[in-house]
Amino acid sequence: MRGVAVLTITGVLSQLVGFVYRIGLTRLAGAEILGLYQLILPVYSVLLSLTSVGLTTAVSNLSAWYQALGNQRAIYEVRGQAVKLFFLLALMPCSLLLLFSDGASVYLLGDARTQLGLILLVPCLLLTGTENLQKHYFYGTGRVYPAAITELAEQVLRSLLVLALLWRLAPDTAEKAVGTIVLGMALCEVVSALTQTVLFRVYLGPPAGLSGEKLTPKALRGKIGRIALPLGFAALLGNLISSANAVLIPRLLVQGGMDQGEAVSAYGVTFGMTLPMLLLPTAFLSALGLVLTPKLSQYSALGQKEAIRRQVKRSVGAANLILIPALALLAVLGSAIGQSLYRDDRVGDHLPLLALGVLFSCWQTLSACVLSGVNRQGASAGIALAADSVQLVLTCLTVGRWGMGGYAFSFALSALLGAVLSWRVVSREIGLSLPVFSWFTAPTLAACLAASCGDLMETVLLRAGLVSFPAAVGGLCFGLLLYLAALQAMGAGSKGGGLPPP
Repeated sequence: MRGVAVLTITGVLSQLVGFVYRIGLTRLAGAEILGLYQLILPVYSVLLSLTSVGLTTAVSNLSAWYQALGNQRAIYEVRGQAVKLFFLLALMPCSLLLLFSDGASVYLLGDARTQLGLILLVPCLLLTGTENLQKHYFYGTGRVYPAAITELAEQVLRSLLVLALLWRLAPDTAEKAVGTIVLGMALCEVVSALTQTVLFRVYLGPPAGLSGEKLTPKALRGKIGRIALPLGFAALLGNLISSANAVLIPRLLVQGGMDQGEAVSAYGVTFGMTLPMLLLPTAFLSALGLVLTPKLSQYSALGQKEAIRRQVKRSVGAANLILIPALALLAVLGSAIGQSLYRDDRVGDHLPLLALGVLFSCWQTLSACVLSGVNRQGASAGIALAADSVQLVLTCLTVGRWGMGGYAFSFALSALLGAVLSWRVVSREIGLSLPVFSWFTAPTLAACLAASCGDLMETVLLRAGLVSFPAAVGGLCFGLLLYLAALQAMGAGSKGGGLPPP
């Protein structure tokens, strides 16, 4: 679990840097430009899913597999084949985006001001894919330190570059402002891709001295394809659905009575301010997944089913002990915190529903990591597609009538569906029954107590004369202390309590 701890610490720091970055971005650019930037991110996600999402998982899983078998040469060859496949897959979509960026900005995204950002996405995508393929070698082989440190450094560099460019260039139009943001991202990826390439060569060593049997390119491509194809196809379809969902929201808001600028601004507040704030407690989740999936892949290679069940039980139990109270406290105190930091009164809108949606989506993500580790990527992909499709339908039915509240409802309900279906497959595959008390009942009861008392403490501090932000932080700290005390009272950390240490 040392790797999880390292990745969690750097992930939390990275999330905090990103949180501060978004505050600075909001104050320098405004909610409308933030909304335009959020509009082009789905295109970025679709292109990444088409070109590299499945390949990165294949590199991670196969690196873990061959590490367990002691074949270093195969790991080097896996990385080389994956990089070649990535550039082959990226050639056509990147060329089409460059040629038809004008039409994509107007007809797909519904706003011509996104064109420059779309053009600059191409070099950013190519550099990001190259970097990620090599970074997942480190995750797969358990060498998390170089990947974690460079990830944090990359986040800091990106934030500084983008904010410095916005401040120094002071773009006079929304299109130039969005292009400036993407330009800063691309410049950062140049440094990151070069760094990961050098680190890969240093840690793995020269190819001539690697141990293990050499595999044929055809055999390697077959192994990579069996992992990457279902994941990449599912990620592509899922991102297409999610992108359609994101692109439709401003248009549905316009149909509901908003003008274009107001709709893009509301979209930017939810996706660029509220959701990033709610995602702060999930910083450790990506770290957990990056370590958990290759670890389960190693256990699968060695046929250790009991070790798989033990690892899953510890990981999910620990995740719930963190996620449930953190999101409960943000649901009641996040409004004051967000409004103080972002200086926008709309940050607190629909917080409880959005917090539930984030929690359910985290459960689905954990289940997907488990299924990927035990070679059931297809089942995970199918469930994700079903949940995304439900969300798209519900979004179309509700956003025009209820505004962003309709999106919050759609997000929470579809994420719950995905979490339930994912766990059913996990329990069947690894033979683990659902530990209701230790995973859900105990942390939920303690979190409800913490949230209600934290809200009460905020009210007391406000009446004592404190302004909203320190009052909310005081309520948050008081709630966390009560949560830990309630867990201890229910036996957390004791052998008979059935709970992992808080």
